[in-house]
Amino acid sequence: MRKQARQLENELDLKLVSFSKLCTSYSSSRDGRRGDTSDTTPLLNNSTQDRMFDTMSVEIEQLLAKLTAVNDKMAEYTNTPGTASLNAALMHTLQRHRDILQDYTHEFHKTKGNFLAIREREDLLGSVRKDIETYKSGSGVNNRRTELFLKEHEHLRKVLVLCMLVK
Repeated sequence: MRKQARQLENELDLKLVSFSKLCTSYSSSRDGRRGDTSDTTPLLNNSTQDRMFDTMSVEIEQLLAKLTAVNDKMAEYTNTPGTASLNAALMHTLQRHRDILQDYTHEFHKTKGNFLAIREREDLLGSVRKDIETYKSGSGVNNRRTELFLKEHEHLRKVLVLCMLVK
């Protein structure tokens, strides 16, 4: 069981490193395109990363569940009669494996939470950027009218200020 626990821990460690890199590359790829608001922004890349994120999350959760089951089996073994003489060493080993599981679980949830927060923030910012671009690139007539109204408003405001100063 210890060998199986170590194998799962090693596999989890590799998956968590890859998962962390995926999450970091997601935010970096989004940051790199901040100024690019054209229609040529690659959407496939982010959807691929989202699918990879989902797949890796499921894989890591399955590995965490397997490691939890192995740790539970080791705990059952330490409570069986006849292991009293080895109990201290077994308890130490079991506690070490539990600590590793807890660390990996914490790291996974932290990385996943950070990724989801970045993705949500980027989605919100992206939607605001899209709204701004839509507004800016709206029909030329409406933009022209708005510009004329703003110029007229500014002119009237200046005239009003001058009238106030003259009085």
